[in-house]
Amino acid sequence: MTHVDSFIKELLSSDAMKEFNRARIYLDKNYQSQEQFTALGCCYFLHESLKNIQQFDFKAKKFKKVVGKEIYSDTLASSSMLEKEKFPRDYFPECKWSRKGFIRTRWTLADCAFDLVNIHLFHDASNLVAWEKSPSVYSGTRQKALSYVLDRITDQRYDRLPYFLFGDFNFRLDSKQVIESLCSTASMQTVRAPDTNEVDKVIFRESDNDRKVVLQLEKKSFNYINQDVFRENNGTLLLQYDKELSVFKERLHELEISFPPSYPYSEDSSQGEQYMNTRCPAWCDRILMSASAKDLLIKSENEEKSIVYDNMGPNVCMGDHKPVFLFFRLITGAAKPHTHKHNCCVLQ
Repeated sequence: MTHVDSFIKELLSSDAMKEFNRARIYLDKNYQSQEQFTALGCCYFLHESLKNIQQFDFKAKKFKKVVGKEIYSDTLASSSMLEKEKFPRDYFPECKWSRKGFIRTRWTLADCAFDLVNIHLFHDASNLVAWEKSPSVYSGTRQKALSYVLDRITDQRYDRLPYFLFGDFNFRLDSKQVIESLCSTASMQTVRAPDTNEVDKVIFRESDNDRKVVLQLEKKSFNYINQDVFRENNGTLLLQYDKELSVFKERLHELEISFPPSYPYSEDSSQGEQYMNTRCPAWCDRILMSASAKDLLIKSENEEKSIVYDNMGPNVCMGDHKPVFLFFRLITGAAKPHTHKHNCCVLQ
């Protein structure tokens, strides 16, 4: 973890960040604590133009002025400036001990207060299990965990505020329906493991054309013949199978998605646009918000694209996930003689 600390310190002192005169960095590095370790990190950089910004102290139950640049890692568990929780162990029984959880911070900018919640939900452990039924068992697990987070950040311990949720939600396309669509004219062959007789591989072949393989599905392999379907028109045709958020339509909102599936990209530096053949590409990385948070977003009549929801580095290798960001203007002092617009960016 030393390289992470070095990178953060170098970033904070760089010329590119010289106009950001305040920062709060939270890095969960205590991997030796199975009961608390989430591997999550939150970096907040505050521009010098923000004159009146405060952060909430959850223990003292009051806001405190943000001054200077501070990094918290080893003392993260004892910090009162955030809430950090790991999901109960029985939420994902297939994993010996998951790192999944969330970190919550609360801020006020002038007369506008809101929560920022970094979240990491459970993944699909097996492609074979995921496509057995619609919706998949993993979808239900994520739904349970996300409900847990929403209930925690809206309970009676603190005042309810607008909130933004960002991170790796691990939302997946409905595997069964996607595969039925992609392989509608193909024939299916199952291959069983000789020792257990369990299905080890599923192969879909074209009925003609020399029975060419269309899709080969294994526990950790999703090898489809034509990746262009996930990239063309930003994969819009597949959004109909992105259904996990619909369960929360009364509680969570999202701007229109206009970028390709954010996972799983190749980690080969020469293949910035290529997906790995490990999972079905999906919009795992998202920025969601409460209805009251969505009301905070304003669109200037004189500026185009004053609200932008997009990914970063579409043609550049950035790891197996493409970062997603939400840029918007936040208005404060609306009920006062003078109003102010502040540029805000949430980056997962």
